[in-house]
Amino acid sequence: QVQLVESGGDSVQAGGSLRLSCTSSASLSSNPFMGWFRQAPGKEREGVAAIAILFGSTYYDDSVKGRFTISRDIAKNTVYLQMNSLKPEDTAMYYCARGDVPRPLDQSAYRYWGQGTQVTVSS
Repeated sequence: QVQLVESGGDSVQAGGSLRLSCTSSASLSSNPFMGWFRQAPGKEREGVAAIAILFGSTYYDDSVKGRFTISRDIAKNTVYLQMNSLKPEDTAMYYCARGDVPRPLDQSAYRYWGQGTQVTVSS
């Protein structure tokens, strides 16, 4: 079983920034995609951002495009999510996931998931 550990979640004011980290127990090269998903209380889980591990191609949901940036450090087995200009509607539990099929923001394409890190944005 591959283990994913997220960190960096915190409580911030609207307009602030956070950087989330996700470290894998296995090499990132073993799967084509890493993704970030989020789920707010009472709402469905949604795709936020994803990255093709080998080539670095990135994909974003329209709601975060221009504000969030996903990146990876293959040597450290780590993927990051830099979040700027945070809004109250960004409040959610954020999950890191690994997948092996090219559907970047489709949660059904991911087989390994972290336990999540909480992001809370106050208005």
